[in-house]
Amino acid sequence: MNFRAEIDIMPHKELLDPQGKAVKHGLNKLKFSTVEDVRVGKHITLKLSAAGKEEAAAQVENACRQLLANPIMESYRFEIFEE
Repeated sequence: MNFRAEIDIMPHKELLDPQGKAVKHGLNKLKFSTVEDVRVGKHITLKLSAAGKEEAAAQVENACRQLLANPIMESYRFEIFEE
């Protein structure tokens, strides 16, 4: 079966996010003064084959832990969709 994984990876809330701070500063300069905070992360779409949704989720979990996310600095969540 074919699946699509939509993965969101974000810096831990406890860590400073310099890219988010820069975006917030830029937005404020453009008169978006109501923006209180910005956090910048990554969104990754994977297309994969697996016997079922549980196997696909296990593959994505392993990919996130081993390569896609840095567990020291980032958290992640994902959804699996059948294609």
